[in-house]
Amino acid sequence: MSASKRVAVVTGSNKGIGYAIVRGLCTQFQGDVILTARSEANGQEALKKLNAEGLKPVFHQLDITDGTSVQRMRDFLQKNYGGLDVLVNNAAIAYKSEIDKLQSEFSGTCEVENPPYGAQKIAATEPFSEQADVTMATNFWGTLNACKVLFPLLRPHARVVHVSSIAASMTAVKCSQELQTRFLDPELSMLKIEQLMNEFVESAKTGTHKANGWHDSAYGMSKIGVNLMAFVQQRELNADCRPDIVVNSCCPGDVATDMTSCIGMKTIDEGADTPLYLAMLPANTTSPRGHFVVEREIQNIL
Repeated sequence: MSASKRVAVVTGSNKGIGYAIVRGLCTQFQGDVILTARSEANGQEALKKLNAEGLKPVFHQLDITDGTSVQRMRDFLQKNYGGLDVLVNNAAIAYKSEIDKLQSEFSGTCEVENPPYGAQKIAATEPFSEQADVTMATNFWGTLNACKVLFPLLRPHARVVHVSSIAASMTAVKCSQELQTRFLDPELSMLKIEQLMNEFVESAKTGTHKANGWHDSAYGMSKIGVNLMAFVQQRELNADCRPDIVVNSCCPGDVATDMTSCIGMKTIDEGADTPLYLAMLPANTTSPRGHFVVEREIQNIL
């Protein structure tokens, strides 16, 4: 490996949409593509399948909820590539019953991406307080920590894609007007986003989340955080000395995955289209930047 060779990393990519994103990058991206999974065995199995197609991604273990694992990824990239050119944050979890509820409540209009974490098989026997805590720990805090550790490696013209969901906007409109105003605060900062996500989890733990204006979708709330994260990160990177680093979030669409009980209008490769479009945005792109994108089109962030 060359310390100057270009490299792309896709979190949670041993199956589902993440797997399809790796497959697409292997044919479109000029450089090495890193397939990641929490499980070494699952990652190697995915690697074998792609090798059988004539594709040659590189595997590296990564658990975004484990700070040490994220640091090992950083050190691997620094040693072997000297930087990072594409980061697709796909890893996420959702409780199976919540996905069923979202699909019913939103009449099949929301898509939820398929992570490698096996969480799509978790039954909703746990109290909502636990579901909120666990979901937020991976989808928001895990993604944020991965960004904090890996963003210093981003090279000029790097592309970052957060795989989110239209469930974020569907959840936001069911929150109180006061919370919606805070979501759309023109002076929104990462600290304020973290405070919002903490408040939601704490309210869930005390059973007061509905009384405090939150919607009872831990998954949707976590994706609100992810969309807001992209917006603020782009604003911060606009002032960075490294030029043309672009961050966006996106919804892959109504994709049939394990998480959605294989219910959906799209295949995983069709679901990978928008994330791949954002990962491959050409140099000096002016738009989209810090946006939420659905079917390659910019949508309201919430």
